[in-house]
Amino acid sequence: MVQRWFAAPARLTEQQKGRLQAWRELPPAVLSSPFDKERYVVVDVETTGLNLMTDTLISIGAVAVVGGRIAFADSFAIVLQQEQASRKENILIHGISGSVQRAGIPAADALLDFLAYLGKSPLVAFHVAFDETMIRRAMRQYLNLTFKHPWLDLAYLMPALYPALARSHRVLDDWARRFEIHNAARHDASADAMVTAQLLQVSLTQARRKQAAHFAALRELEKAQRWAHRT
Repeated sequence: MVQRWFAAPARLTEQQKGRLQAWRELPPAVLSSPFDKERYVVVDVETTGLNLMTDTLISIGAVAVVGGRIAFADSFAIVLQQEQASRKENILIHGISGSVQRAGIPAADALLDFLAYLGKSPLVAFHVAFDETMIRRAMRQYLNLTFKHPWLDLAYLMPALYPALARSHRVLDDWARRFEIHNAARHDASADAMVTAQLLQVSLTQARRKQAAHFAALRELEKAQRWAHRT
């Protein structure tokens, strides 16, 4: 498969350009604002595979955590239209059928819908590198947008907050079992986002005990954990 990093610039309609510009003009998030004053968006994606260079984004699932509480009504789920459905073995993982993929929302509109939902709220995921790369690539390909946005990675924050569990808890399922968080549909973007949102709630409670009370402080804990992991 040809790498999409070098795809021709997307051609947006005037309406699409207007929607994108409206998002650009939103005020940035205040990362030093207390948890109970802010909205965070927890996100998960499903893709055609795990290759960051050649595989593509199929779906985005997200839910907001507002003031430390999951806002069930403030959620988002979308399937990006695929010219060609992903392989059968891939479909068996995420459960998005070929017909659903082909009938999805055109990619540019789907991503603009996501931006409208997101606003400028900070993003949270478990193992950010994958989700961020896939979303960033899609934004570049379909919207000509360099998507620079604040992210928080619970895969590093949780070990920072619970150092005694760092060696035994490495994947999302480990942490979910530890805190008795049930996932009814593993590898479904929306279900995985909901599990991650519950884990974020756990992290916010623990962070307060450690005198970390805003997003910027959580990112510092994550940064320190990344450094410790490398060394």
